[in-house]
Amino acid sequence: MTAELSSDAATSAPGLLFARAARDGAATALRYKHLGLWRDVSYADYAAAVKDAGCGLLALGVAPGDRVAVIGENRREWLYTDLAVQAIGAVTVGIYTTNAAPECAYIVGHSDSVVFIVENEEQLDKALQIRAQTPTLRWIVVMDMEGLRDFSDPMVMSWDELVVRGRTAALTDEFEQLLAALDPDATALLIYTSGTTGQPKGAMLTHRNITWTGRCLTEAFDVGADEDVVSFLPLSHIAERLLSTYIALTAGYRVHFIENLDAVMQNTKEVSPTFLFSVPRIWEKYQSLILIRMRDAHWFKRLAFGAALAVGRQYAHARLDSARGVPLWLKLAFRLADLAVLRKLRERIGFERVRVAVTGAAAISPDVLRFYHAIGLPLRQIYGQTEGSGPTTCHQGDLIDPANAGPALPGIEVRIADDGEILVRGPNVFKGYFRNPEATAETVQDGWLHSGDVGEIDARGFLRITDRKKDLIITSGGKNIAPQLIENELKTSPYIADAILIGDGRNYVTALIVLDEEHVVKFAQDRKVQYTTYASLAEAREVCELILDEVRRVNNNLARVEQVKRFCILPKKLLEEDGEVTPTMKVKRRAINRQFGDTIEGMYGGKLGIAV
Repeated sequence: MTAELSSDAATSAPGLLFARAARDGAATALRYKHLGLWRDVSYADYAAAVKDAGCGLLALGVAPGDRVAVIGENRREWLYTDLAVQAIGAVTVGIYTTNAAPECAYIVGHSDSVVFIVENEEQLDKALQIRAQTPTLRWIVVMDMEGLRDFSDPMVMSWDELVVRGRTAALTDEFEQLLAALDPDATALLIYTSGTTGQPKGAMLTHRNITWTGRCLTEAFDVGADEDVVSFLPLSHIAERLLSTYIALTAGYRVHFIENLDAVMQNTKEVSPTFLFSVPRIWEKYQSLILIRMRDAHWFKRLAFGAALAVGRQYAHARLDSARGVPLWLKLAFRLADLAVLRKLRERIGFERVRVAVTGAAAISPDVLRFYHAIGLPLRQIYGQTEGSGPTTCHQGDLIDPANAGPALPGIEVRIADDGEILVRGPNVFKGYFRNPEATAETVQDGWLHSGDVGEIDARGFLRITDRKKDLIITSGGKNIAPQLIENELKTSPYIADAILIGDGRNYVTALIVLDEEHVVKFAQDRKVQYTTYASLAEAREVCELILDEVRRVNNNLARVEQVKRFCILPKKLLEEDGEVTPTMKVKRRAINRQFGDTIEGMYGGKLGIAV
């Protein structure tokens, strides 16, 4: 199935690209939409664009070891930038598009980036705001000049100008020499971690780290050149970079760039991907969408879906949770349910061709994973972190257990420290944190990466992640509670977008609840609930009763000490710009506890919130 390139081409990602172009130059590598139509970019054109951009950067004075920052949504120029920078021995520094100017200033300044490549006018504004604070920055390159045709600044040039410089500078020989001389153990990427507890740290990943990991995942997922992938998660995160670039170059498949974030579902239907990776929040959203739509469907469709889903749930339980396996009668019943209902459902959302479906970047509720198996989508979980180049463990083949994240990937060792922390060793472990030897020494000890996560390994070697080490709740009675597991169960409700458990040092557990606005608004409209704003919606009696029922449902499956005794529905959504979540939508617990401190104290004083 796989179409992996030989190992002599695999010492760097740009090396993989040029080897792929030499072997399969006419094959389609990338696809993007223009004027409503999907356009193809061949591997030969991909390689030529990277060479032109690399020569352009050389013409701007970028030297091996220099850092080049890039900010933008998923598009082919992002990939060209990444590989061009690496090809000349420089280091790519990805920045989230949602980062505000001060956060951009910190990353560009801390990394001493010499060039900042930005997507459009919005991101250019940030670059212009911060350039006085970043003395090493010499050039700003804009990918999309819409709205900027009359703009002029001696420090700013368009992407097209960069490419023209590259084509006319007679630097091809220097480019090829630098590419050939790349040290596999030199830094290729700086990925700044989300920073849930402070300023982000720049994780240094080497050429060997990313190419080894790309090969490892290509083999683990058994993907090849016939796959179609949709690129929509942030390219500044290691997960999407692996999917869109490093696994793609190893396997040789096609990557499709979405038009914009609002078009993810529509573009996914158009592409009908075969290999699909996403984060739990997206899988939860699709599940909620399916269930809500079915509740509003014609009675016959509701009946047919209910019957098919019941069969699917039995099939998923037998396959995933039972040691006896799936009996023949259930296999036949599921096949019939699939032909009559479930296959059409997957077609409606663009999942009918998905062969490999993966969730990662955060833990997912086992019930959500079971739901996808019930509708015929073989979702598996992967666990890892940036410092491990992405993956550590993963469900492989047919060995999928909803309660854990599978065994270690081949070539990676995992063990549990005395205090329960997950330790990792292998070719995927990063080089260290840029300009932070203290944090590096604390994180990597005797070759073992200290993940900061707590977990356990069962007799099969499957890893179960309990929580973040720093997030564990210890009640005043001395009971240890892993909040993430309970929060994930609460988020299986279509009406709950986020849940933050509180209880450290307290005598019982409470929760802050964030509504799933789309589904709660529909609930309110269907029942003619009066509201004017999000805050008034959160206060409506019917909505409070709805969430109370959802919390009680989860409590029924929890030990008494874990049960939520009181909750508050927050009057706002959690926003990155308010410092409440990271760019990857991980909750910043310290910030939440500080910002909603009065609410939390009100719950424990019995003056605020809803008793369960």
